[in-house]
Amino acid sequence: MLKRTPLFAAHQKLGGKLIEFGGWEMPVQYSSITDEHLCVRRSAGIFDICHMGEALVTGPGAEAFLNETLTNDVRKLTVGLGQYSQMCNERGGTIDDLYVYRIAPMEFLLIINASRIEVDVAWLQERICQSQHRSGVIFENASDRLGAVAIQGPRVVEFINQLFPSGARAGTTGVQASELKKNQIGAWTFAGQKVWVARTGYSGEDGYEVVAPASVIEEVWTKTLALGHTVCIQPCGLGARDTLRTEVCYPLYGHELDENTSPIEAGVGFFVALDKGEFVGRSVLAEQKAKGASKKSIAFKMTGAAPPPRPGYAIFIDGAKAGDVVSGTQSPSLNCGIGMGFVPPALAEVGSKIEIEVRGRKFPAEIVKKPIFRKA
Repeated sequence: MLKRTPLFAAHQKLGGKLIEFGGWEMPVQYSSITDEHLCVRRSAGIFDICHMGEALVTGPGAEAFLNETLTNDVRKLTVGLGQYSQMCNERGGTIDDLYVYRIAPMEFLLIINASRIEVDVAWLQERICQSQHRSGVIFENASDRLGAVAIQGPRVVEFINQLFPSGARAGTTGVQASELKKNQIGAWTFAGQKVWVARTGYSGEDGYEVVAPASVIEEVWTKTLALGHTVCIQPCGLGARDTLRTEVCYPLYGHELDENTSPIEAGVGFFVALDKGEFVGRSVLAEQKAKGASKKSIAFKMTGAAPPPRPGYAIFIDGAKAGDVVSGTQSPSLNCGIGMGFVPPALAEVGSKIEIEVRGRKFPAEIVKKPIFRKA
């Protein structure tokens, strides 16, 4: 049986088209993917991300434990600041990519992918048991008691303070929500409950993600739509989330990243802090960075009339198969097919002409610099 988020009834009321996604029944769209995509690019949209997981790692050993488990350097996080990171296995493959926020001196909030909650929780618990810091680490899988929404777009800042009035009382304290800087997080009181508001997102636009008790997340959703009415906010589904993130080349677990693909290969090596000391997978990642990996992530645009590229389609270079598409779609912003895939590093030069095989026919494309879409 498919799992449902606390917002399932709200999606039904709004006429969301519901589909199966990673074991969840989620809205893929409400009006159309293009409408919702362009609304986020130009104004504001709200997404249900309650299916994603939340974990709390606390205690005097939390920082040291996370630093030996994740690729990025959590020591750089002051209270109220977050960072993107990966969690790798000993082979350098990616168990998950995630966001980690320091919400108090010895407290960290992790936002993990919906499809990886069980795997991540088991991995983290196993690593804690093996860690020399285990006596100082407390772990909680808070995914069932917390929910989250993403409020994205350039005009969200116009009404966010009405949703969360007064100054933040934890994390980045004393500031209005509109004053949060990129990757900062603060806590507000909403409907008598503590909610966390972070200025992050997965759309390539300015915006916020709100983590709240599941009991009040529908009220957050409903009030956001009411307050955002002045800027024509729209509820948005998984379809627009995918086109938005593909345009700006944000990886999606199971596509650009998996247990056999490293952050270096996926093009997110910037978030691997090799200079911080030992962590899981470091030796393999260091070797890949020094000597090069066996595959490289590329972005591409179709250069003529063609059906949209899709995951699994073959990439041809000079007449020979060179790799596969892992993400592909029709770009509403650029009005052409776009995607990402993997090819040998020697063939990954920006500007190179390639072909994408669609149902037995090859269509021309070009390797482009990431991100594929840039705002004017």
